[in-house]
Amino acid sequence: MKTYFIRTYGCQMNELDSEVISGLLEQRGLKASHDESLADLIIFNTCSIRDLAERKALGKLGQVIRSRKDRPIIGIAGCMATSKKETLFKKIPGIDFVIGPNNIHQLNYILDHLEQERSPLCRTDPTFTHELDYTMAKRENPIKASVSIIRGCNKRCTYCIVPFTRGPEVSRHPNDIINECRDLASKGYKEIELLGQNVDSYGKDQPEWNMRFSDLLYHLDQIPDLLRIRFLTSHPVDITRELMEAVRDLPKVCEFVHFPLQAGASRVLKKMNRHYSREEYDEKIALFKEILPNVALGTDMIVGFPTETDGEFQESYEALKTIRFAHAFLFAYSARKGAPAARWEDDIPKEIKEKRLRQLLEVQQSVSSDLMQEMIGQTVEVLVDGTSPKDPSMIRGRTRCWRNVIFPGSPDSIGTLQSVQITGFSHQTLFGKSYFPHNLYRS
Repeated sequence: MKTYFIRTYGCQMNELDSEVISGLLEQRGLKASHDESLADLIIFNTCSIRDLAERKALGKLGQVIRSRKDRPIIGIAGCMATSKKETLFKKIPGIDFVIGPNNIHQLNYILDHLEQERSPLCRTDPTFTHELDYTMAKRENPIKASVSIIRGCNKRCTYCIVPFTRGPEVSRHPNDIINECRDLASKGYKEIELLGQNVDSYGKDQPEWNMRFSDLLYHLDQIPDLLRIRFLTSHPVDITRELMEAVRDLPKVCEFVHFPLQAGASRVLKKMNRHYSREEYDEKIALFKEILPNVALGTDMIVGFPTETDGEFQESYEALKTIRFAHAFLFAYSARKGAPAARWEDDIPKEIKEKRLRQLLEVQQSVSSDLMQEMIGQTVEVLVDGTSPKDPSMIRGRTRCWRNVIFPGSPDSIGTLQSVQITGFSHQTLFGKSYFPHNLYRS
């Protein structure tokens, strides 16, 4: 094996895992190939959270196997590896190994085996027990880096298989996180994004550390040369007043929080095993906006969950209208094998799910347009991370609240904070101009 190709599906956690895998392979002496038709080793890092992502991965994998007559080594990593395990060898003849997200450290062992003997191997441990060396990650973005702080999930929402594919929550030692972030900042990275299935649970599995998520943020905010800190994803139950105050008080922590509601009706939330009622959720939203009025909130919403009535869907519809989320990821329910809800009748017809989803998309588009319109004339801080792919005379970046902005500027500005006055928008992109052309913030 001399070259490799990785195709990644799913969340930011999968993207970070792929960066670690890339680094591990390059330490082994392999070089990245930009053409999967030529690579000696092909890895599909997969997602099983939604049926569409899984079907896309399986379809593309089948195409690759049929098109390659020279038999490259092919592996499946990620959540689908853990959820389907050895059955993948029967489902897709031609794959050589299956490796779960808790077994990335065993990749070299698997490849050594395959170079000696071409017999299939499967490694899918249910619990994360071996800390990864994240310093080896081959990061694609020179400005922003993702940092894992906790793996797994204990919440066991009935629609989700993450607790089964990534195992229970395992917090990473705070010293390792702080040292990695310092190292990234010293190498020129300006923004870090802290990752976990539920970052707000950080430290609860290790009470002797006396370090909760808000405490960790205070430590990271002190790192020189670092400009911004973000985090994904949160669970409303574990979002505390202390976290809200940290977002308000720490200058490097961005005022965007993913605050997934999932459904607008308390009965549906209970059936989803979300551990909060709609009233409790609204109370936390109100408290957050009291502590930090300019906070931007994101959400996930599922329509068509088993037994959801028209009236309960209407509660989700009204929630989007009244809470006015800055960003919303909206989905129609699909049963996932292994999730508790898969045992229930999927009793909402497909056409009803699609109609409800269209209605949510329409109201969120209206809310988003109104919020974008309100930003015209405002001056915002933008971290420049590249040039516009359509116009090299324009540079692009994101606001603290995760809005994409394009404005005139030089590539020399990449990696800096700019003051930008918003002049207009199109769809989900803001347009602007430098408010003070000389006002160039550097670390």
